[in-house]
Amino acid sequence: MFFDALAPSSALQLIRFADVDAFRPAESMEDARSIPLDVANFAAARAVVNLPGCRIIVARSFARILDSAYRAPGGMVILPMTDDLRASSGGIELDSRVFIALRGNHHCHFVEHQTNYHALIMFSPALRDRDWFDRADSLWVRSADPAALFYARQLVQDILRTASVEPHMFETTEVAAHLQEGLLLALDDLFQIDPLSERGAPNASARSARLVQQIDDYVTAYPTAPIYTADLAGEFGVSVRTLGGAVSKVRGMSLHQYIRLKRLWATRARLLKGGGATVATCARAQGFHHLGEFAAAYRATFHETPSETLARARHTGLAAS
Repeated sequence: MFFDALAPSSALQLIRFADVDAFRPAESMEDARSIPLDVANFAAARAVVNLPGCRIIVARSFARILDSAYRAPGGMVILPMTDDLRASSGGIELDSRVFIALRGNHHCHFVEHQTNYHALIMFSPALRDRDWFDRADSLWVRSADPAALFYARQLVQDILRTASVEPHMFETTEVAAHLQEGLLLALDDLFQIDPLSERGAPNASARSARLVQQIDDYVTAYPTAPIYTADLAGEFGVSVRTLGGAVSKVRGMSLHQYIRLKRLWATRARLLKGGGATVATCARAQGFHHLGEFAAAYRATFHETPSETLARARHTGLAAS
């Protein structure tokens, strides 16, 4: 598992527990209690990253009976991090096809039949409500779209790796907020926002089209600014669910995908002008501050690297002159 590839840093807390007695103090601080089912093969580890409005804890657990009193006023999500997770809660079997959501207080009872890897994401109450949590003070087991779950899982791993090897990025509020926004958008998809939620309202299609036009205008007006979904929804006076549903209805993709696609094409247009531009300046001019993430998205979209696009533009420009 990826714990072996991580090293602690100023942005990443990494703790390994050799035996259950070393693990107990950390667990008691969280109002939890485990009964190990296989003491001889005990091994546990945790990696912790803090973002502006949430904390990510990725854990390697162990075969056990677990009683825990969760207190999550801002809500929390538990994601399986591997395809072979096996556990149960209140007689409900849990595996890698589901995820767990909770907001409020709840006493939870789990049985883990083996070593599992999971991510627990705790949200600050200061984050704007994204219409995720329909019920308070109860554990909510939800079926997950496989593609959305895989993407969310990969994003969590990427955040941990970045915190391990580039901790300075978390010292910049803008970059940390950008990483967090990507995670929030991935969870929006995981909670399966219904693009037809406005189906019964009069003039729903026209309202969705107007919202998308407002988004287009906003992206054009603020090309370098980081765009956070909750802020955008507040700017237009709608909920995150309504905003995401409008883009899905009109453009056939999530809001995150749409904004990223528009900015990728704008960056490509600038690269194709060639001249003295660099890949970094072109990317940052369209709000891409994490250049590794930008390069991966660019290549996936255009099947070439940004530097290849720029080199071809310069070569064509020289040939033309």
